[in-house]
Amino acid sequence: MTDPALAEALQRAVDASEDVRGRTSPNPPVGAVVLDAAGRIAGVGATQPPGGPHAEVMALRAAGERARGGTAVVTLEPCNHTGRTGPCTRALIDAGIATVYYAVPDPNPSAAGGAATLRAAGIVVHEGLGADVVAAGPLRAWLHRTRTGRPHVTWKYAATLDGRIAATDGTSRWISGPESRAVVHDDRARLDAIVVGTGTVLADDPWLTARLPDGSLAPHQPLRVVVGTRDLPTRARVLDDAAPTLVLRTHDVDEVLDALTAHPDVLLEGGPRLAGAFLAARRIDRIQAYIAPVLLGDGLSAVRDAGVHTIAEAIRFRRERVETVGADVLMTLVPDREQRSG
Repeated sequence: MTDPALAEALQRAVDASEDVRGRTSPNPPVGAVVLDAAGRIAGVGATQPPGGPHAEVMALRAAGERARGGTAVVTLEPCNHTGRTGPCTRALIDAGIATVYYAVPDPNPSAAGGAATLRAAGIVVHEGLGADVVAAGPLRAWLHRTRTGRPHVTWKYAATLDGRIAATDGTSRWISGPESRAVVHDDRARLDAIVVGTGTVLADDPWLTARLPDGSLAPHQPLRVVVGTRDLPTRARVLDDAAPTLVLRTHDVDEVLDALTAHPDVLLEGGPRLAGAFLAARRIDRIQAYIAPVLLGDGLSAVRDAGVHTIAEAIRFRRERVETVGADVLMTLVPDREQRSG
């Protein structure tokens, strides 16, 4: 098998995984590609909604007889257990696959062991192909939830150069540009849940839906979660029937996350107090900060009450990626696990 053929297969598998992200929970959004014996792509598949076939089965169906003697490239170690569907290891063995490459091992004890089963059946198995790309990409949230028992939380906010998310009169539309807003809606269509506080609902009356470029609703809508003890107006947009909504009458961050264990990929879009509470609880796993080339000089800051009282207690992050989105800069940051506590 040539390196270019494997690289192309891996990219196709990652793309297939990304395409179904948000629609497979509680199962992982896995992508798979089957190459025939000559190294040509014969089938591409991705995990279907719960109860449906897994990625390997979809790719094998597309490949048909061309799978025999071929190679499977999968983003996650093929499962080795019977749930609502049969084990993917059995499907690969029965199809006559000769070689399997997978990116990351399955951390779920009940599903792990697929590699050993495949090797026992005479299949050549390679682990680690594209592991960094897959672990930081479509499987990030699912892997995090499986390993830690809690959802992966991304805090997204848009701010000015001086860290303001609204002017002194409360106006905030629009700090970021149209290109950034389009990216946010595209991301929402791949999420499991969006969390805001009652303050955001009362101040902005957001829909919190994922919309297509033409303004229509995207096929997949994340669960809308409203946190806080204040009552919401009966006509609040977040209570309409465009998407499901969960109201959690609590200020406890871990209570919120406990209620969302079936939703691995969570986006925090709340105001500064809710962001501060999640930061103080050390429950932010990633930050997506859209910084606009705008100055306000005063106004509402992005965070309040994060539990930091001195520079030694600062919550530090490290850069994962920096990119331009229209006129804005998008910084993607993850916690600096090596920082010393204050």
